[in-house]
Amino acid sequence: MSETIRICLWSGPRNISTATMRSFENRHDCEVWDEPFYGPYLVKTGLDHPGRDTILANVPKDAAEIASRCAGEAPTGAPLFFQKHMCQHMLDDIPRDWMAACRHVFLIRDPAEVAASWIATTGSVTQDDLGAIRQSELYEYACQLTGRAWPVIEGADVLADPQAMLTALCAALEIPFDAAMLSWPAGPRDSDGVWAPFWYKRVEASTGFEPPQPSPHDLPETALPVVAACRPHYEALKARKLTA
Repeated sequence: MSETIRICLWSGPRNISTATMRSFENRHDCEVWDEPFYGPYLVKTGLDHPGRDTILANVPKDAAEIASRCAGEAPTGAPLFFQKHMCQHMLDDIPRDWMAACRHVFLIRDPAEVAASWIATTGSVTQDDLGAIRQSELYEYACQLTGRAWPVIEGADVLADPQAMLTALCAALEIPFDAAMLSWPAGPRDSDGVWAPFWYKRVEASTGFEPPQPSPHDLPETALPVVAACRPHYEALKARKLTA
């Protein structure tokens, strides 16, 4: 591969997005970028996320500059440039035209499970926190912009059969499958966002995709309206999801 292939993973929170980033980073031909638009998102929303001050002191905050880098080459020239994006970070005034230069994959999870996990961590949840509505919007935008339908994968499917699902995903993205994607060394990575100490404990202990487990978190009744608002968008993408 002589030309940079840029792959954007679009996910909501509390999914296997970081494990998927680990999977791609373990390839010999791939460099990753962890949540490039997190800085602009925090600046524009004013949200007090864990480690906010540290994050803003260490990440780029100019959305136009970030967009240009997303459409460019991997910093060290790797053939594959994998970018892990959180859908909720793509606010209305964040540039999107750069997405034409990329290939895309959309990672979904049942919003009830996402909400329960998010609340267990933060204490509350909103529609915007889950990112499902924005994810559906970004899917339609990416498909219209590029003139093709991009793969949708469900986290539970990847966990149930990593080799089959990653093989199918690589085929859909028109890149070769690499068995190195199935496991990785435990521990942190220099490529992890500076927010890793607050969110990545479990993935830092992992060496591969773990078998799917029932969610250990209960969903409070107060979160049901948020889940109900997100569910049609999740179901619409689920109907398009890739199978092995």
